Amino acid sequence: MIKFKRNRLSLLISLSPSLVLAGVALPGMAQSVDGSAAEAVEEIVVMASPIRDSQKAAIDAKRDADNNVDVISADTIGRFPDQNLADSLGRVPGLAIERDQGQARYINFRGAPFRYTSLAIDGLSIPGAENGRVPRFDSFPSVITSRIDANKAIMPNMPGEAVSGYINISTFDPFAQSGWAVSTDVGLGNQQLGDGDIEKLALRTSWSGDNFGFSLFTSENSREQTTDNREYGIERDANGELLVNELDFRSYKVTREDRAHGGRFEFRGDGAVERVFVSTLYNEFQDFEERNQFVFDFAGGADAVGAPQVSGEVGENQFALVGRALEYGLYENSTFTNTLGADFALGEWLLESRINFTETENIMYLPMPRSEGGFVMASFDVSDLYDPAVSDLVDFATQTPVGINDIQYSARGRLGMQIGSEMSIDATKFKLDAERDLMLFGLDATVKTGVEMDSREADGYGMVLAMGEFPAEINIADYATDKAWDSNFSNGITGATYYDNKALRKAWADVAGGLNLTPNDSQAIRLEEDVTAGYVMVTTRYDWGNLVLGARAENTDYLSEGPTGNFEDSFTHVLPSAHLNVDLAEDVKLRMSVSTGVSRPTYSEWRGDDMVDFIQSTVTAGNPELDAEESLGADLALEWYAGDASLLSAGLFTRNIDNVIYAQSDYIPGDAYLPDVGADGWVYTQYINGSNGKMRGAEFNAIAQAADFLPALDGFGISANLTLLDSEFETRDGSRHSLPGTSDSIFNASVFYEMEGFSIRLNHQYRDDWLSTTENVGMTDYWAEQQRVDLSVSYDLPTPVLGADVTLYANANNLTDEQDVRYTGDESMPNQVENFGRRYLAGFRVNF
Repeated sequence: MIKFKRNRLSLLISLSPSLVLAGVALPGMAQSVDGSAAEAVEEIVVMASPIRDSQKAAIDAKRDADNNVDVISADTIGRFPDQNLADSLGRVPGLAIERDQGQARYINFRGAPFRYTSLAIDGLSIPGAENGRVPRFDSFPSVITSRIDANKAIMPNMPGEAVSGYINISTFDPFAQSGWAVSTDVGLGNQQLGDGDIEKLALRTSWSGDNFGFSLFTSENSREQTTDNREYGIERDANGELLVNELDFRSYKVTREDRAHGGRFEFRGDGAVERVFVSTLYNEFQDFEERNQFVFDFAGGADAVGAPQVSGEVGENQFALVGRALEYGLYENSTFTNTLGADFALGEWLLESRINFTETENIMYLPMPRSEGGFVMASFDVSDLYDPAVSDLVDFATQTPVGINDIQYSARGRLGMQIGSEMSIDATKFKLDAERDLMLFGLDATVKTGVEMDSREADGYGMVLAMGEFPAEINIADYATDKAWDSNFSNGITGATYYDNKALRKAWADVAGGLNLTPNDSQAIRLEEDVTAGYVMVTTRYDWGNLVLGARAENTDYLSEGPTGNFEDSFTHVLPSAHLNVDLAEDVKLRMSVSTGVSRPTYSEWRGDDMVDFIQSTVTAGNPELDAEESLGADLALEWYAGDASLLSAGLFTRNIDNVIYAQSDYIPGDAYLPDVGADGWVYTQYINGSNGKMRGAEFNAIAQAADFLPALDGFGISANLTLLDSEFETRDGSRHSLPGTSDSIFNASVFYEMEGFSIRLNHQYRDDWLSTTENVGMTDYWAEQQRVDLSVSYDLPTPVLGADVTLYANANNLTDEQDVRYTGDESMPNQVENFGRRYLAGFRVNF
């Protein structure tokens, strides 16, 4: 990668020899000008053997691709019990899921931070809904797509910011089926913990004639669930004995809804104008959350009376300060993208032009009545750290037993707390691509070139916390119900019941004349970014395969506004790449590639001022002078097409990454920062650049149909992949850490059987521990290993019903009732454990 910044030239010439094999065969197609799959295999149309048909199409497409790309078809998605696209992508070799309250949300592409993945809709990259860079996959339901392309070896016609991967979501093509077509998917289910309802509805219709076609689709999903959560403040004393400083019990009643609507209107001509279309897609995710929370501060209770704090796993009659929080809030994100496109045949050239307008929003608002200053005697038992207990509550003042809902809190401890953040991004993109075939040095070749202009404006504010006095005329105790907490834990808090948080919030809003959160100037984020890119690439075909050579240049201009001034900068990256595809034999292919990339800071990191939280005495410093992260890497893949619908592959990859962005936190005295405020001290967090980042790994994939090896077992098959990963980077003080998101190993396996319309698939997903974030002191917070076992069963009715093909299906998720755990340092020190139970869904699909 060659980088120009402020007229200073630097040539990155260090490339660690690396081999990348990401040999994965999933439904895919040959690449078009914009890097998305060609339309020849737009959807997998299944008959008697849907799993086998999908895998065969995948293997055929993989063999023809010019780069290392995994493609998931609509039918493959439909045959898994997936809630959203993150679930689906988590089955691809090298891709791992990060969940929120049990639901897939983010993708760690080859163990990389979320920001290293670029997301596109129909070949046009869009801003990440979170901080401009981070794709959120929980808002994209699986049923709206015709396929997903997961590109691992990045070509010049793909965004340079795809350091670890480039994911392209293709919506439905109205010309995939001539005439009228209607399909629907209806499902009902149950979330076991809390007995929550699950509803699923999808409808798509399309029509196409000789020259004109359109498609329309809508999707609505709703999931009610309970998440039972335990959080901890524990440490070890000088003798290695456990100190239980704080136990935090939470029960979340959650309703998560996602919806998507869109369509395409398209004209296809026979002359110079080959295609003109307009497409639109709106998708939205909303998380309505009720939190019931009790915090027992044993360290604070002992300190309040000057008593020594007991050590050990069990403590009886210990002093404890108690806090309570009762929240009803909302998390939501949305993407609204609209594209006008036209394709032209001008002599020997094929031109594709696109104009796109995209709006994203990411909003969090959590109004939370808090009660502080409760004082009790209580016993705790953490002999099972994953199932703590608090019992035997005694009111400190009266020395009488007290129920959890009858604790008396300090009059000064009635607080109305509001937490929020918000960011909206408006993006305008123009893209023009051209390609033609020609003879180059006596060889068949294809030249592709293009330009792209992407302009974005971000506006919003970072995390804001406002605290005031809760209205005295509202008696919170009146909102307690007699409904006990839903829980999979054996222990907990004796007598804990839910509050009517919705009614409590309404009463608060009525008394206060409405609730609102007003950020101060230091919390605002206002940023403008313009990226202008151009590329050229040449594919030369030989008897033994092909060679793709090219480069992409991206110029970035940005302006970061702050209350004390603005900061602007401009820099250019030149990103070369090379891809060699060799047919070693009729059924064996070798792929080698070298590629470069760039990851720009998120908008929160790039903002032009410090965000000051006067309540908690914390400062989060934006840094508009951050350098973009730069990567240089290589891939090697070996693929054996072992049968008509079977594939074995193995490979290696590496990425060297410079300027790794991380957050460093320090404690500074109050007189060193804003001394007029009078704070004792501040926790000061600043985004800075580290160095010497590395990602490397090996991927192994097997897709095997028994019919290709043992015809007597026709109908049986397996699909399994294993990824081994390693990553690290160096901070400014010389310490080394893994990149957030890197598990040492990721494993997926499916066993399936299908025959005469019936199919059953049992799937297992596993990933081991990984660093959850770099935004904490010491970077010691980890997710513990996670696994999921899911089952999907379907049956295609043998005869049409009123002229329609009907499929009945049933899905079961998290069959082994797993819980998710986070810890600090090592697994003996958990800081969060949460349960959510099993999930069941049954329904039918109808296709006319």
